[in-house]
Amino acid sequence: MLRALILWFFLALPAFAASLSREQVADIVVAPYAVGDEINEKGVWQLRNSGGGEAGYVFETGELAPLPGFSGKPINMLVMLDLEGRFIDVKLISQHEPVFVSGLGEAPFREFLEQYRGHSINEPIVVGTPYGGAGSGSDLVYLDGVTKATASVRIAHESILAATLAVAREKMKGIQSGPPPKPDPDHREQLDWQGLIEAGLVGRLRVTNAEEDAAFDNTKWAADDATVDSDPNGLYLDLYAIDLGPGSIAKAALSPETYAETRRFLSRAPDDELYLLIEAGRQGLVSEDFVRNTAPDRISAQQDGLPLALRDADILAQLAKDAPATLEDATKMVVRLDRRLGFDPSRDWELTAQAVRLHGMFQPEAGEAKFSLTMKTPERFFVFPQVPEALPPWREALRNRATDLWVLSGFLVLLFGALLLQSRLAALRLFTPVRLAILAITIGFVGYWGQGQLSIVTPIAVIRALTGNGSLEVLLYDPFSLLIWAAAILGFLLWGRGFFCGWLCPYGAIQEFAHHIGRFLNLPKWEPPRSLARALLWTGPVALAVLTGIALVTPDHIEKAVEVEPFKTAITTHFARPWPYVLWAAGWIAVSMVWFKGFCRSVCPLGAAMRLGGLLRLRSWIPRRADCGSPCQLCKVRCNYGAIAKTGQIRYSECFQCLDCVKIHDDPKLCVPLVLAAKKGKRGPGLREAAE
Repeated sequence: MLRALILWFFLALPAFAASLSREQVADIVVAPYAVGDEINEKGVWQLRNSGGGEAGYVFETGELAPLPGFSGKPINMLVMLDLEGRFIDVKLISQHEPVFVSGLGEAPFREFLEQYRGHSINEPIVVGTPYGGAGSGSDLVYLDGVTKATASVRIAHESILAATLAVAREKMKGIQSGPPPKPDPDHREQLDWQGLIEAGLVGRLRVTNAEEDAAFDNTKWAADDATVDSDPNGLYLDLYAIDLGPGSIAKAALSPETYAETRRFLSRAPDDELYLLIEAGRQGLVSEDFVRNTAPDRISAQQDGLPLALRDADILAQLAKDAPATLEDATKMVVRLDRRLGFDPSRDWELTAQAVRLHGMFQPEAGEAKFSLTMKTPERFFVFPQVPEALPPWREALRNRATDLWVLSGFLVLLFGALLLQSRLAALRLFTPVRLAILAITIGFVGYWGQGQLSIVTPIAVIRALTGNGSLEVLLYDPFSLLIWAAAILGFLLWGRGFFCGWLCPYGAIQEFAHHIGRFLNLPKWEPPRSLARALLWTGPVALAVLTGIALVTPDHIEKAVEVEPFKTAITTHFARPWPYVLWAAGWIAVSMVWFKGFCRSVCPLGAAMRLGGLLRLRSWIPRRADCGSPCQLCKVRCNYGAIAKTGQIRYSECFQCLDCVKIHDDPKLCVPLVLAAKKGKRGPGLREAAE
């Protein structure tokens, strides 16, 4: 035994994951993207497109946001983020969550991560489902969680967001974390073209031929524009830009027909902000190769140093009648910007026009110069949506499971009340059917529906957190189980292990049903010899000690070691696991048909921890008489748990609070001393109540 313990404790040394190498990251990133230069030592790399240009960032969450899971270790994922703050992909690198290691497997976890693709970090993303039927009009983006693994995917989600925002703050400071403002449909101003200009609502960029020429000084393209010499003061670029999102501005700038067309466009694309561009110089807005409804090839935009996706809206614009006559023959284009990508028209942004010159005749070489116009539409034209409250994960979990928690609370209150009146409960003529009905609720609602099967994993996680190797926050991600833990601890103080092990453990309830089936089938009932039974009582404490040691010394192996508990197989995964796990879980149920709740009474490490309740309970709740044990042995003989000594004393560390002995004690037709006293017609001195 000692050698086995040493082997379990020192099988491996604790391992600390390092950042992936460039080669490892490159193996995960697929075309058309490639890994660029390393940005820092925390696993952040440049992401390049197929042409070698910067396309975004790729980074690990384990280094940037090491939030501990149930195993005490972070879930490490690789996030690919483009320059506009949109998730390109999220891939799983490593995880040690018990439910995914050998329970559900990693497939549902990877499917969960696929939901991030296409979403932007400026969207408020939460894990769960819209509460109360909301969602269609909400700014929140809901990701479907993984049934039976809600806590783990919430931890993963928080890691992704924390790591992504860390990169955004350092490298992409222009990305906002909330919804951008939208044009206020109720705002009205009486404006005309002159009013637009006087109010500063028309952006204008004027570049003379001489200024354009100066931009190419000392380059090979310096002499490649003859127009400069003939008309140096003429306008190379005369660019106007007007925000068409606010209705008052659009109505003043456009003809009624074009205004109506822009409103129809925005009704189909409400997240777009339209801008009217007018170029009255000789540069033009696009080249001869431009294709409508694509990005203008000589106009670009950026905000906070990040590029904006500027596209042609394919609207042929006509100006209002009072527009300057000089603009009648100018080049006009309506372009669109997507506010969902973080664009905020109420803050400064830059519109950049590109001047192009060609040098050479047969294979001309292009050179460019850029001229920028800073734009900003006053805030009075917009409404600023209130950023949805980013609930802490524990509050989000509470909200998502509110109904289950209320039902569970009612069930626990009724169960506590029934057990506080245990004599009345045990005296029921249909006590056995009532008990089986309660156990059926424990299996169906607490176990399979609520996934509230308690496990030794939680106490071990608490121990690791207290020793600095984990966090207690992980407990808040599963409020259903946490409520059961609270009830189990209260019951632990009142009655010892009996409350949870006897009434609230789904796997234990399954074993009890199996034993009843065994009786129905007339299977032989087996009880180990007394010496063997006492020896088997030590298997649970040994398993508990070994698991605790592994968690503290070699935590890499704890996910496999806790498989000594069949709970994950029987309750969490509904036996949908490889055959060795199914054989272990189903085998103990089969054994229970002949040996009453054999697993609970021997190997169960959680049950071993619960045995402390026999010492810490606040009262001796099972009544005894002086005649119990001598001469009466009926309770001892009838006790399926072997929890009654020959003396009649209750061994509370082994008692499951089945109330069979309480029923016998209070029934004058079953209790031998009461039967004898009734026959004698008097109450003998041996029938006095004995305090234990």
